[in-house]
Amino acid sequence: MDPRDTEVWEPEPTVVTPGADSAPPSDAIVLFDGSEVSAWRHLDGRAVEWRIESGAVIVVAGTGDIETTRAFADVQLHIEWRAPQQVTGGGQSRGNSGVFLQKRYEIQVLDSYENRTYANGQAGSVYKQYAPLVNASRRPGEWQSYDIVFAAPRFSASGKLETSAFVTLFHNGVLVQNHVGLLGATRYRGTPEYQAHPAHEPLMLQDHGDPVSFRNIWLRELGGAGSRDISTRKKA
Repeated sequence: MDPRDTEVWEPEPTVVTPGADSAPPSDAIVLFDGSEVSAWRHLDGRAVEWRIESGAVIVVAGTGDIETTRAFADVQLHIEWRAPQQVTGGGQSRGNSGVFLQKRYEIQVLDSYENRTYANGQAGSVYKQYAPLVNASRRPGEWQSYDIVFAAPRFSASGKLETSAFVTLFHNGVLVQNHVGLLGATRYRGTPEYQAHPAHEPLMLQDHGDPVSFRNIWLRELGGAGSRDISTRKKA
């Protein structure tokens, strides 16, 4: 066989300029750059009441979860978070928040440094579904990073699940979830199950009552499906 028979020249991959360190690459959608939160809203449509301080957005207890004003399908997501330096409580009552993909599939945020809790509820878990492969947590008060590759579920026109959602997760650069197939939407009580939903849904960050900080949030859309503006969608 001629070696040229196995060469593929077209289409040529799109050029993307990578960012330095964890800075967003050239094709990223920046969701929080440290200065303002116009890409977010509370679930009832209110302007975000979390506070911005030193380039981070910090949960204000009791104000509620926030979601993006755009909806996404398959994504590569980068997000940095920090549990409070002052340790109070233990188990699930210590630096608790969550990153919800499509508003329903939770990656747990928790201060899991020398803090024992159920394994499928610690930092880096797919909450109540998959424990992380290892505990890669840094000390409280130190910045941590999640790099997530998410493949959204697919449903038929009749609402039947055709393909499960899949997640790969790096916590502080360490692989902790390796292309796991999600069992359904996150549930605190009971077993997860899928219910049909739009192909594009927003990202959500949780107000669990602890002043967890977030910064440097960006994502890349995968698969060419594009995002959807949901700012006029009926509020929850």
